[in-house]
Amino acid sequence: MYDWANSVYNLVITTTFFPIYFTEVTKDHFKSEIIPFFGMKFVNSALYDYASAAAYLLIALLSPILSSIADTRGNKKNFLFSFTLLGSVACSALFLFYGDNVEYGTICFLLATVGYCGGLVFYNSYLPEIAAPEDRDRISAKGFALGYIGSVILQLIGFVLVAVHPFGLTGATPVRVTFLLVGIWWLGFALFSLSRLPASKATVPTHYGGAFKEGFSELRKVYAQVKLMPVLKRFLRGFFFYSMGVQTVMLAATLFGRKELNLPSTNLIIAVVVIQLVAVFGAWGIAQLSGKFGNLRVLIGVIVFWLCICVAGYRMQTATDFYILAVAVGIVMGGVQSLSRSTYAKLMPETEDTTSFFSYYDVTEKLAIVVGMFSFGYIEELTGSMRNSVLALMVFFAIGLGWIISALLKQRKELIMKN
Repeated sequence: MYDWANSVYNLVITTTFFPIYFTEVTKDHFKSEIIPFFGMKFVNSALYDYASAAAYLLIALLSPILSSIADTRGNKKNFLFSFTLLGSVACSALFLFYGDNVEYGTICFLLATVGYCGGLVFYNSYLPEIAAPEDRDRISAKGFALGYIGSVILQLIGFVLVAVHPFGLTGATPVRVTFLLVGIWWLGFALFSLSRLPASKATVPTHYGGAFKEGFSELRKVYAQVKLMPVLKRFLRGFFFYSMGVQTVMLAATLFGRKELNLPSTNLIIAVVVIQLVAVFGAWGIAQLSGKFGNLRVLIGVIVFWLCICVAGYRMQTATDFYILAVAVGIVMGGVQSLSRSTYAKLMPETEDTTSFFSYYDVTEKLAIVVGMFSFGYIEELTGSMRNSVLALMVFFAIGLGWIISALLKQRKELIMKN
């Protein structure tokens, strides 16, 4: 149900409404795609990419120490609530972003993204605590599926507001009301989950130093364990590279359709709804395949499929191409995320330091998003076309594929030696 709560931000705001709204209202106000930001000039879509990258970089720097503190002090739920509150309030505050106040809108978006991705490390770390190893693929996939279903519901509400303009709403007000509704939905359903998730226990019964000192000590302990697990290390390296591609596609797809194909906003919203509906079945289907063929084998197939998507994305020319590709993305989008989370939960050792271990997973993903989004925005500014940015994503997927194949081969070798 926390997936149901927070996925509306990632899929309704960052994937659909906000990037379209941000680029359109800033272009309308400044009569150009080149807009000011604290005295500097940026292409508006590139500024959006940079703001996303900055938010994820901040969390990548903070979450290892915060997660270690959460383990040593047993206050995981407090951190999850704090990031949820920050993200939902900042998201609702986007209601007051009109296009002329670029700095305000960008900072609110950055803080909302910090709240969203900052809470994920604490949320994800509950998976090994509440699900047995044999149930983790199914539970992880169910969470992502519920997230997509909830997002579709709020996506459709936003679509009706934009298309019908009920209650006398005019201009861009329906979009800004959607921002407000997402924040309320996020916080409301998160409280439902927080009231039911178990309280975590402190891994350090007696505290001899400050929270930060103990946190760093916990982090060093986890790092020492990870170094001795070759399959887990290879998986994390592969996850780092293919996540650059997956997350960047999710965050930049609507901008690509808007700028490269000049698709209407309404069509883009419909395409994203289709992606999310297909992703519900994709997450379930890939979970079933992993149970039959194994996680790493299925991940290899999924990454190859993503490589094909990138090739098609670079070559696409028409709106029909975009919609067909949207369905293809939906098939593997939810599946690769849920399978990655459950694979990591299976590969990590039995431990009470679940938050600290999942901080490695989440920091890997956040740094991947930083590199992916920055590369996507920078290449667009440098070359003048998002199509060239897609080529970089193909390189990321290819490197990730190589590391996952290496992890599978190492896993096979370990099993042979064990037997």
